[in-house]
Parts: sequence; structure tokens; C-alpha cells
Amino acid sequence: MQITTNNSLNRKIISSSASVVISLSLVLFIIGLIGLVLINAQRLTDYVKENIGFTIMLKENITEIETISFEKELNASSFTKEITFITKEQATKNLESDLGEDFVSFLGYSPLLPSIDVKLNADYANTDSLEKITNELNKNSAVFEAYYQKNLVDKLNNNVKRLSFFLLVFSTLLFFIAFVLINNTIRLSVYAKRFLIRTMRLVGATDKFIQRPFLIKGVYQGFYSAIFAIFMLIGAIQLVQEETATILNMNDLKIIGIIFVLIFFCGLILSLFSTFFAVKKYIKLNENELYN
Repeated sequence: MQITTNNSLNRKIISSSASVVISLSLVLFIIGLIGLVLINAQRLTDYVKENIGFTIMLKENITEIETISFEKELNASSFTKEITFITKEQATKNLESDLGEDFVSFLGYSPLLPSIDVKLNADYANTDSLEKITNELNKNSAVFEAYYQKNLVDKLNNNVKRLSFFLLVFSTLLFFIAFVLINNTIRLSVYAKRFLIRTMRLVGATDKFIQRPFLIKGVYQGFYSAIFAIFMLIGAIQLVQEETATILNMNDLKIIGIIFVLIFFCGLILSLFSTFFAVKKYIKLNENELYN
């Protein structure tokens, strides 16, 4: 009978510990995802902004040497991320493809000009910078007209600001939920042993003596939970790596290492502190409060 009781008690203890480790692992996994989102938030913002650009229409009589020289000048500019030269013939074919008819035969000539599409570095992707850049370029002897879509740029920048704000609020909310879940899970685990804590208190055990085994167990639970969470995060990174390689920085070992260290210390610290305060609470309970 005694053996059966002990086996049942051991199963309950193992089940309780496993429940804490699983719950803590899932929460730490969420914290890791939050960390990845926050670290990559600026990269995501830059990716969106770097798709903003403007068009430079070149003069029709420009020579090939002048074109090459102007392209080199653009490439050397601090605002340029990438340029694409479009010849008059290419522009004509593109427009014919879009219209679905041969407008050159109707007009007798192509009114289009050679052009250069410029994509900007993220720091220059705003209307103030674009206004200065296009005004300066319009003074160049090779340029017929440099223009950009002001409404599109303003709308895109406003959406980027909203996205950044949403990510910040969403990440803060998730972190708060994660912290509450960890705290409540560990409190429930300690609550199940409140009578044991009361018994130890009655036989004269000190607070430190009572807390020590719980804290040691909390450290082990935090350690195992962090390991499991790191493995889950590695799996998640592998799943999204191919799809988001150009947007999110999933290959930087330094960033990944920082996230793993963050998860590891969060697991240890949150488990340790939650266990400490939970045990401290139940040490101070009187006999009547144990049944509430």
C-alpha cells in the first residue's frame, strides 16, 4: 500500500514538473519570437522604404558616353541603392505590351525617352529628401525631367509608421502575457505543495531552508524549458528562412546567439523569481488561508 502511494505521489510530482516545463517552454518560445520581430523591425522597415524610388527621364539626344557617365555619378551618390537603365526601345515595347496595341505605327514615331529608375537607400525615402534630390537632378544637362509620386511616398511612409507602432504594441502585449503565464504556472505548481510548506514551517524549518529545494527545482525547470524553447525556435527559423531571407535577418549568427542567450536567461530568471515569490507567499499563509 505504501509503495502504491509513493508511486502515485511520484507520478503527480513528475506530471507537475512536466507541466511547468512545457508551459514555460512555450512562453519562452513566444519571447524568442518577440525578440526576433523587434530585432528585425528596423530591417523590415528599411526593406519597405528601399522599394521607394523615382524616375529620371533622359534627353533624347544624349550620347552613350554621357549616359554611362551619368549612371556612374548616380551609383556613387549616397542616396542610391540600385539603378535600372531603360532604353527608348525597351520603354516602347513595355508600353505596347501594357496597351496591347502598336501605337508607334499609329503615331509614326515613339514619343518615349530613355530613362533610369532609381531605388533609394532607406534614409532618403521621404518626400523632403526626394524633393531636394529631384530638384538637383533637374539641373543636370543630361536630364529631361526627374520626378517621383509624392502621394505614394507619403502613403507608404505613413503605413510604415503604423506598422512599426503596431509591432511595438503587439510585442509589448505578448511579452506581458508571457510573463503572466509563467508566473501563474509556477504559482499553481507551488500551490499544490502548500500543505508541505505549512508542515515544514510547523516543525521549525527556516524560510531559506523551505525555499532552497523549490528554488533549485525552479532553476532546473527554467534551464530545461530554455533548451526546449531554443530547439523550437531553431525549427521555426528553419521554416521561415527561405521565404523571408531578403526581408528578415535569419542568417546572422550574432543576432541568433543574442536571442538564444535572452531565452536562456529569461527562463532562469523568470522561473527563479516566480518560484521565490510564490513560496514566500505560501510560507506566510495561516492555516485557514490554506484552504482558500
